[in-house]
Amino acid sequence: MKDIVQSVDRSLELLTVLSNYPRGISIGDLSKNVNLAKSTVHRLLNTLVYKGFVKQNDIDNSYKLTFRLFELGSSIMKDNPLKDAAHLYLEELRNKTGEVVHLVVPDEASIIYIDKFDTNQTIRMHSTIGKRSAMYCTSVGKAILSTYSDERIKELWNQSEINKLTEYTITDFDSFMDEIEKIRKLGYAEDNQENELQVRCFGAAIKDYSKETIGAISISTPMIRLTEEKIELFKMLVIEYSQRISKELGY
Repeated sequence: MKDIVQSVDRSLELLTVLSNYPRGISIGDLSKNVNLAKSTVHRLLNTLVYKGFVKQNDIDNSYKLTFRLFELGSSIMKDNPLKDAAHLYLEELRNKTGEVVHLVVPDEASIIYIDKFDTNQTIRMHSTIGKRSAMYCTSVGKAILSTYSDERIKELWNQSEINKLTEYTITDFDSFMDEIEKIRKLGYAEDNQENELQVRCFGAAIKDYSKETIGAISISTPMIRLTEEKIELFKMLVIEYSQRISKELGY
């Protein structure tokens, strides 16, 4: 392991825990979450408050994140060629399907949602821009992985915390590789209730001018709205639009 600066490591852990408590958390509960003494946590929080990443509630003295991290994260996506190239296609795809459409980028063994067009339907997906999800149980993640070498897939699998999120989640590596081979042949991936029950997603990878896989798109829908005709349509459209976006990026 590379040299780790303890105070930085602890501060980042505090920020990670705070992200799970948008309404705030007491210093006592925060200390328990990170397994550190209150005095240590208090010292670290003072620095984070001073730098504008955390604020303290004057009423109950709880701590929560500010929008400073959002500001920094948003700067990464400013003038992002993938998001710029895909945005109008995503809107068009949403209009054609009537379902929520996502755009993601890979980050090691995870994917991060960077754009989304929601549905006007009553039942909606609980996804948000900036959310991180595992690759192994999402259509977009599997679509991206299918473009990697078997060795790289194994490496990322070993980096992942493999959990059986539903009864349909694939947690055996050999079975997962069988799924990857299927995706490679078909050109699209499915999450058939693997990440969330009663939700089915269809995803396909996006490549740029250098032939590198830089993201993926998906169509997500509750099972209750799916018909055989829609399934075939969504498979065709997710491939078509991933190819159109890739072409826009010079692939």
